[in-house]
Amino acid sequence: FAVDGALRMQHLIQDILAYSRVSTGGRPLDPVDSGAALKEALALLASRIAETGAEVNAQPLPIVRADRGQLVQLLQNLIGNAIKFCKDRAPRVQVAAHREAGRWRFSVSDNGIGIAPEYRERIFGIFHRLHTRREFPGTGIGLAICKRIVERHGGEIGVESEQDGGSVFWFTLPQEENT
Repeated sequence: FAVDGALRMQHLIQDILAYSRVSTGGRPLDPVDSGAALKEALALLASRIAETGAEVNAQPLPIVRADRGQLVQLLQNLIGNAIKFCKDRAPRVQVAAHREAGRWRFSVSDNGIGIAPEYRERIFGIFHRLHTRREFPGTGIGLAICKRIVERHGGEIGVESEQDGGSVFWFTLPQEENT
């Protein structure tokens, strides 16, 4: 019990540090190949993808103005959640981006458990969990980190979902000037 509590506390401290470093530890926003950032995120998730039999597909992704490390973390968190919150079937994840009013709108779609409408905004708050740790492990900070990263980049984040109907997490990033 004590070891389990200590491990949970260690993960919580690491996630709080990651959350605080989004603003203070960020690098300058430079042109970044978001397709290469996706490949890096998928490499970090490789063991979880293999364990679950997840299938992750992506359309060609654009060059954006971003902090490369934070973009990798954003994609890793969203795809990791898509895999984690899929029960009783192999996760299917689709990553796409399209231009929209001078910015890029990215989407991460899944076939997971979905989110009831009344919880859509709440999930982006720090420590806001919809499930017990026993049902789904985690600290409740991952989506708050995603929101903070997107806001640092001048974008927005949201979700479209129905309970038991999968989810589409989306975020926007400024368009690189020459694309």
